[in-house]
Amino acid sequence: MQSEKKTWRSKLSAYIALFLPGIFLLGLNIGTGSVTSMAKAGADYGMTLLWTILASCLTTFFMINLYGRFTLVTGETALQAFKKHIHPAVGIFFIIALTVGVCGSVMGVMGIVADICYEWSTTIVDGGISPLYFALFFITMVYFIFWNGKTEFFERALAVIVAIMSASFILNFFIMMPPPLEILKGLIPNVPETLRGNESPFLIIASMIGTTVFSGLFIIRTTLVKEAGWELADLKKQRNDALFSVTLMFIISGSIMAAAAGTLHVEGIQLSKASQMIELLQPLAGSFATSIFAVGIVSAGVSSQFPNILMLPWLICDYNESERDMSLPKYRLIVFLISLLGLVVPIFNAQPVFVMIISQALNAIILPLTVISIFYLVNRKDLMGEHKAGLGSNIILALILLFAIFTSVSGIKGVMELIQ
Repeated sequence: MQSEKKTWRSKLSAYIALFLPGIFLLGLNIGTGSVTSMAKAGADYGMTLLWTILASCLTTFFMINLYGRFTLVTGETALQAFKKHIHPAVGIFFIIALTVGVCGSVMGVMGIVADICYEWSTTIVDGGISPLYFALFFITMVYFIFWNGKTEFFERALAVIVAIMSASFILNFFIMMPPPLEILKGLIPNVPETLRGNESPFLIIASMIGTTVFSGLFIIRTTLVKEAGWELADLKKQRNDALFSVTLMFIISGSIMAAAAGTLHVEGIQLSKASQMIELLQPLAGSFATSIFAVGIVSAGVSSQFPNILMLPWLICDYNESERDMSLPKYRLIVFLISLLGLVVPIFNAQPVFVMIISQALNAIILPLTVISIFYLVNRKDLMGEHKAGLGSNIILALILLFAIFTSVSGIKGVMELIQ
């Protein structure tokens, strides 16, 4: 009986391990940045921007596959290839740009999680518990796990948190979904006019794409593929893992948008701060649906905090082709300092929704270089051999590059409108 139990557990563990790279990407991708961007889009513009999520997810699937295939063929990660085959400065640029984006994300993540928990606590404790205490609690918890855990433990903990997050948002979709016809209409590309008091749709589009078609996803993906020991024979496994990850991205992101569109948008309520997601949904959707949504947001925040704080040390190890030993004092110090950024929003009472949208829009601005870099690498016969990109792949890449340029222009335009 004991051996049967062991066999069952080992089989389940092996099955989960097949999807761990995809789950890690999902945890990195669907954080409070996604929740904020998708909820803001749904509240301000209903389902009219659903096409942005679909286009972003299709782009992400293609790019994940392309970057993963490059590593399967060459055995090199993205940063290593940028350094060796393009220029070391390109690799350094990505490390700096992604770190800036991640720092903004860490500030927004903890700000939103703390804000949500505070609003939640007001229903239990008179006056609520200060957001600063919640931020300190989650920062300490994540850093403690980082200090004492191993990569394998991170991945499995992440899998549990992602599962809770996914279940919460999908269940919420069925409770608060808008009419099916509105959902279908949202798949038709359309940029609505800016409504009075709302952020520019260009800024929101850029933030939605920035949080879904995230350059860090593709670069970290190559590290995970190499670490998993996958080879060219595992091409199908790599593709299935990417499909699993991106399908869940679309379902979860669409569910968040639909929940806001079916409640806040219908009532003409604008979203400006994180706690509104709780206080405004309460009378519209009921305490049960609101609690599920809150669990989803907190799970999203915690799940994205793990890869966010690890991003810079992993990128440094990848670029230097050194062992990824996170117990080294220099990496523990880096992670500690990045973690402390999570206190910025609660201490200075900044607007976390604004911080997150700007940070996601900035992520979109570096996307064109991410596309150009892989465009160049996969067309080098000396690197790819018979797996060099064909006509079809190059046409898709060219379209994605145009899409990336449009996104960057949208992000710059939206930020400029906001400043003015």
